Amino acid sequence: MSPKLIATTVVCALACIVSAPALAKTSTKSGTPYYLALGDSLARGAQPNASGRTVPTNHGYADDLFKTEAKKISGLKLVKLGCLGESTTTMINGGKCSYAAGSQLAAAVKFIHKHNVVLVTLDIGANDVDGCVTPTMQIDGTCLTKGIASIKANLPVILQKLRAAAGPHTKIAATTYYDPFLADWLNGAGGQAIATASVPLDLQINTALIADFHAKKVRRADVATAFMTYTPFTTTTTLAGHGTVPVAVAEICKLTWMCAAKPQGPNIHANPTGYRKMASVLAAALR
Repeated sequence: MSPKLIATTVVCALACIVSAPALAKTSTKSGTPYYLALGDSLARGAQPNASGRTVPTNHGYADDLFKTEAKKISGLKLVKLGCLGESTTTMINGGKCSYAAGSQLAAAVKFIHKHNVVLVTLDIGANDVDGCVTPTMQIDGTCLTKGIASIKANLPVILQKLRAAAGPHTKIAATTYYDPFLADWLNGAGGQAIATASVPLDLQINTALIADFHAKKVRRADVATAFMTYTPFTTTTTLAGHGTVPVAVAEICKLTWMCAAKPQGPNIHANPTGYRKMASVLAAALR
């Protein structure tokens, strides 16, 4: 057999071994480049309006990050598929927001297959556990355990499907979560107990998220650390109207609507300053 024929045979054999889906994962699409923002209400830039109703805005972290990345990627367009109230379960199965594909994850995978997606960001998991703080500001341990179990079961599925659709070279970055319940520190001894208990729980949730990010080769944007969530309560500063408070508490007041006056506050979502902070953390992770 001639060398040329041998080479041709080897190439054909390899082509037969590699499946069509695998080839699709490594193909490079052309056309308009897209930034796809996925997740929950933070991915939509949700904030309270003047009457206190939480609504999507164009002033979220995805919008801020898009402005930064558009300077680097010519013709970049932003598509936001995030859903207010989305959990890891509903992101996979649907039921919270309406998507033609049935769920946010299915819609994202379909979009990635059809378009030149060069960047994906994700925040998901908060709604698996946010309902675990009761109206009387007690932490429901059973609820929390169930929520963390959902994150551990569902997030690898979400990340795997996104990575498989996007291929190995597309940048995917996912965020950890800040702790909105730090603001309860301002509500007397009972609130301070809640704030203190919330930090290790936030760490537990973020530790689970980070483990999955690492396993699926997704870049970590550590929003929790950027918001100074784990700064010891003994490290203090001055907060207008409240005197000396822990730095972690002051930061959550500065970066979210948790300490705002009614009707806009308290609201767990980031404010414009907080969203800009989140965008800067994501931008750093994508470098």
